[in-house]
Amino acid sequence: MESQEPQHTQQLTDSDCSDVREVFQRFLLDFRPFEDAQQGISQDEVGQTRGYYVEQIQEMISCGRVTLFVEFQHLDDFSSNLGDNIFYQHHRLDRYLRQALFTVVKDLDEGYAEIEGRQREFFVGFHTKNSSGIHGKLRELRTESVGKLRSFTATVTRTSGVRPELFLGTFRCSECGTEIAQIEQHFRFTPPLICNNPACGNRKDFQLVREKSVFVDWQKVKVQELSDEIPAGSLPRTMEVILRADNVERARAGDKVTFIGNPIVVPDVAAISAPGERLQMQQGRQGNANQEGITGMRNLGVRELTYKLAFLACATEASESRLGAVNVRADDIEGLSREEALGHFTHEQQAYILSMAGNPSILRDLGRSVAPGVFGHESVKRAVLLMLLGGVHKTTAEGINLRGDINVAIVGDPSCAKSQMLKYVAAFLPRAVYTSGKSSSAAGLTASVVKDSDSGEFCIEAGALMLADNGICCIDEFDKMDQKDQVAIHEAMEQQTISIAKAGIQATLNARTSILAAANPVGGRYDRSKPLRHNVALPPAILSRFDLLHVMIDEPDEYVDTAIAKHILAVHQQQAQVLDVPYTMEQMQRYICFARSIRPQLTPEAKEELVQSYKKLRTEDAAPGSSTAYRITVRQLEALVRLSEAIARAACNPHILPEYVQEARRLMKASRIDVASAEHDLLEDEDGSMTDPDGVLRAVELFRQQRRQHQAASGEAGAEPMEEDGQAGPSGAGPSSAAGSGASQPIGAAEDGGGGADMPDPAVAAARLQKGPVRVTQAKIDQVKTLLLQKLRDPELRGETTREVWGDEVAVMPQHKLLEAYFADQIDRGVYASTAELEADIDLVNKIVTHLIRHGVLQEAFKPPQLPDEDAAAYKRRCHKERELCISPNLVAE
Repeated sequence: MESQEPQHTQQLTDSDCSDVREVFQRFLLDFRPFEDAQQGISQDEVGQTRGYYVEQIQEMISCGRVTLFVEFQHLDDFSSNLGDNIFYQHHRLDRYLRQALFTVVKDLDEGYAEIEGRQREFFVGFHTKNSSGIHGKLRELRTESVGKLRSFTATVTRTSGVRPELFLGTFRCSECGTEIAQIEQHFRFTPPLICNNPACGNRKDFQLVREKSVFVDWQKVKVQELSDEIPAGSLPRTMEVILRADNVERARAGDKVTFIGNPIVVPDVAAISAPGERLQMQQGRQGNANQEGITGMRNLGVRELTYKLAFLACATEASESRLGAVNVRADDIEGLSREEALGHFTHEQQAYILSMAGNPSILRDLGRSVAPGVFGHESVKRAVLLMLLGGVHKTTAEGINLRGDINVAIVGDPSCAKSQMLKYVAAFLPRAVYTSGKSSSAAGLTASVVKDSDSGEFCIEAGALMLADNGICCIDEFDKMDQKDQVAIHEAMEQQTISIAKAGIQATLNARTSILAAANPVGGRYDRSKPLRHNVALPPAILSRFDLLHVMIDEPDEYVDTAIAKHILAVHQQQAQVLDVPYTMEQMQRYICFARSIRPQLTPEAKEELVQSYKKLRTEDAAPGSSTAYRITVRQLEALVRLSEAIARAACNPHILPEYVQEARRLMKASRIDVASAEHDLLEDEDGSMTDPDGVLRAVELFRQQRRQHQAASGEAGAEPMEEDGQAGPSGAGPSSAAGSGASQPIGAAEDGGGGADMPDPAVAAARLQKGPVRVTQAKIDQVKTLLLQKLRDPELRGETTREVWGDEVAVMPQHKLLEAYFADQIDRGVYASTAELEADIDLVNKIVTHLIRHGVLQEAFKPPQLPDEDAAAYKRRCHKERELCISPNLVAE
């Protein structure tokens, strides 16, 4: 079409425009799509049926609209000359197209064509989905495009209120009273040039007759160039777009919208009234020269006027509908039923969605399909998937909104593909915003109050969180944000609103967005020897608002490094084959869009499982030495509910089952607690078998006594007697395991995070007994160390016994008494599920005590002397029984 432009540059005459009007009127009455012939409709039947756009006009009348939307490709199919004329001179022909539409509407429904005794104004909009020659970029709009039909896609950053615009004015001459009707307004108040009365000659004194004038809805939006269309080293371009009639309120801040219309030239009011440039309006005569118009600065006296390019849109459409993408978080999906949501897709797509819903391993396959360019990190991918699915938004009886969006944070070493995850999510959603924490301010993240250049009034300009409303805000380098900027998003993360009180504006704005944040550990590398809260430079108020917080650690591993290297090289070599995942992005978009229409309900069994999971997480969080990032609070209970709802949505199940809750608890625990700390080898001579036999027997007996009391209190009269396996002998030779309790998790914590029935079988614990070095995690050592130091610092427990250590009197405590207090506390907490578990922990804790003495945490304040006839083994056992311990004077408190 561009090659034919020179023959259409000549301006059409009024006669030519009238001819175009007649052709367009026939088009509206007679056009029928080519699909009618493909569907087997005969020519006789085609002649008897009404035209395609006649039905569209009837629908427009029934809905009370005044804008008819025409597919531009239909114009070319009907008459190529008609399409060319409208393409090249759209602004000139717009009035004639509206007249043709009015004529057709009047023939179909004369009553609708008039309103309050005057004719109703109708508008013609165009869709250009199949017309690639019309669509371009915002940056490509130049003066040669003025008046031609063009379209571009941009992001809306600011919208004005809907105001009335004087479209056609009726004026009354103040001198003779003659009324002049249907004066078209040219983007400003345009009175008649001269009175129609030949005897009057009035040129300047006219009054607007409001009741006979035509006003239409008008809205101005400010748009910004798409980020992927900005050339390197350039700033994004902005433009003002004018919307009229049915197009108003169809674009919101943050939407990516395709605008169809024509560029126009308007005076740049902001430049005229810029500070420092004193421009004046002068009117009158000086000598024989007319001195009227805008003048320049007074000292120059230059007649100048600054213009700018704007865009007059006749139609708007969502960008995803043009590109074929699916907005998985569209407003019109959340409130639909399952059948209504399926109705948005074709029959083939519906069949595939239902087949995906029947896949028993759908959650795993969807997780594998997230970010296929990233190798591994299955738990992080599953967290991102659940964030895309989201929970269910709820409103209480008091009108308080409970958020359903899931917030996820990823903390990891450099080169762990954190930014790759964020880029994938930003490309997955139309309403996703990607930003960097270091280069973002509080106003840029939330909203700012700016002064409108035209009206001079203050208005609100959307920030990243507002632009991502009903979407996801991806914030990279989250830890690099200033403290005051982090505080600004507290309200948005939990309440999903942004409150502003500036410049006389008090408003609460919606920010219904999920936040996906990526941060680096303190110092650049994750230190496994320290708890998570010491590795993340984020305040607890922020951390508690994240439903999931995952840690990605880059450690040298021969097999993992080989697999990653092969994957990366294969991506560079043969990308399509390597990125072969169960589902493509388009398939996932359609499935998630359908799944979000489901509102899962809690079953009684799932409710009980949620209560038990919350209690277990609270119990583990209260354990001394816990390396969690933040305290378990009611926010984490609500996070469990949201995650369970998202898992139910992934399975397209309208009910939340207990296994969904268990999976949600596993994910939460994996994100919070399962940050594997560095493991230590307890040396062979750090032997727990040298413990006090009396203390072991007392601890075991206390445990059995409490179990019997619990059974009696719960009324388990017919309960089987507790296992008496693993009786501890005098030297602790019963079943024990140095690694059974602490090799991978704190004592009493099973693989899925609970105690009681979740504990391993006693026979398994007994089988773990081994000689030689024993591996134990730093988390287990920290837990034992913290609780032992608490006991040593308790004056009521240790008594008044003191010893002189390095010239100072320090409080001491016999080791057997210290361990008795430790195990009594653990038994009271309900940590152990069987006698074998208790005996295994007795052996391990004694080894850890020796390890703490070696590393300067504890110190032997008193050790009995060796008797003359006592062998080394017996003396070592007696030392373990009788020695007194104290806190090392060199220990630095954390």
